[in-house]
Amino acid sequence: MSPAPPFSAWERQIAVRYLLAKRSQGGVAMISIISFIAIVLAVAALVITMSIMNGFRTELTSKILGFNGHAYVVVGAMGPAELDGVVRRIRAVPGVIEAEPVVESQALVQGPQGAAGAVVRGVRPADLRSTAIIARNVTAGSLAGFGAGEDGGDEVLVGEELARTLGLSPGDPITIISPSAAATALGEMPVSKPYDVAGLFQVGMSEYDRAFVYMPLTQAQLLFGRGESVDFIEVKLTDPDKAPALKGALAAAAGPGAVATDWTEKNSAYFNALKVERNVMRMILMILVAIAAMNIISSLIMLVKNKGRDIAILRTMGAGQGAILRIFFMAGATIGVLGTVFGVLAGVLFCVNIQAIQAFIEWVTGTAVFSPDVYFLAHVPARIDWGEVALVSVWTLAASFLATLPPAWGASRLDPVEALRYE
Repeated sequence: MSPAPPFSAWERQIAVRYLLAKRSQGGVAMISIISFIAIVLAVAALVITMSIMNGFRTELTSKILGFNGHAYVVVGAMGPAELDGVVRRIRAVPGVIEAEPVVESQALVQGPQGAAGAVVRGVRPADLRSTAIIARNVTAGSLAGFGAGEDGGDEVLVGEELARTLGLSPGDPITIISPSAAATALGEMPVSKPYDVAGLFQVGMSEYDRAFVYMPLTQAQLLFGRGESVDFIEVKLTDPDKAPALKGALAAAAGPGAVATDWTEKNSAYFNALKVERNVMRMILMILVAIAAMNIISSLIMLVKNKGRDIAILRTMGAGQGAILRIFFMAGATIGVLGTVFGVLAGVLFCVNIQAIQAFIEWVTGTAVFSPDVYFLAHVPARIDWGEVALVSVWTLAASFLATLPPAWGASRLDPVEALRYE
């Protein structure tokens, strides 16, 4: 009769029976349960943490790149007709979906309840209406009158957080004071002009909602003394990741003397910090998972000690060292596999329902656990990367399997004569 193949039914049956310890072996069962729970919690923590960090990066990148351009082209002073020609040539570059001239400057904004510093961005009305992250997130008022009137009119669009600070509502007057000075009989004086609030916008990133004011391009040129020139041409691409490769083509399309930069240069320190933090956090949590898997060693050592007589009997009945090793390997690996499966499920369920969990915690505690003033976003983001989940699962299983090998190897090397000597 040929011997049973490795991992045969009887080996699996014995491994399961050893895991389901009797009351007299309750210590082994308790340590096994603790090992299982530790792996579940460690895997869930790793999945949740990496998903939240992925969500942070995705949300911030989408908002930053939706609010700002993907590339910027600085050109010299030129008239409106020449500027329109440059914009058309840039739009003709493959991969470009939008190009718009922009005047941008810091200014002081005065409202009914005080004053605050702001970034005033002058754009053409048509370009603002085509910017989805702004046009689709007007929370009060409208863009109907934006750009209407002489020199673009006197209506501006204000971030909702900034409007709340200044006590502004649609239709209210505000005064914008430019940092550029105008020569008067009394010397140089700051340039200021009253405007009406056309509407409020909220993009969901407090850094922008509390700092930006949009006005028609012509008005910005007058207020900041730009004449007919612009500060830069903002370019948006079909694929933002190709911005570094397209800088040369954009500069060439703009003409001699033009300089092109991209979003990776403008936000390099920010995104590099996110990348480093993400890698360090992954490494720390993977070490935590490995530590949790090491608990399997304790449970298997106790199991081997309690089952010494059974091992000796199995050996005398013809079970080889390989069979004993596989039995205890499967006993320990089962804890790792089940812990990984339940840990991944717990982590995924937490991420899917993270906004409901956040709302419940805030309701119970009565405090904002995720303040947009600190984290720039209105809610905790979570984006499940299934490649990351697969990496977590493989790492946990590998750590669990490696942890089972030393005690399983020790069980297979047990001498049946010594095990039965005092029985």
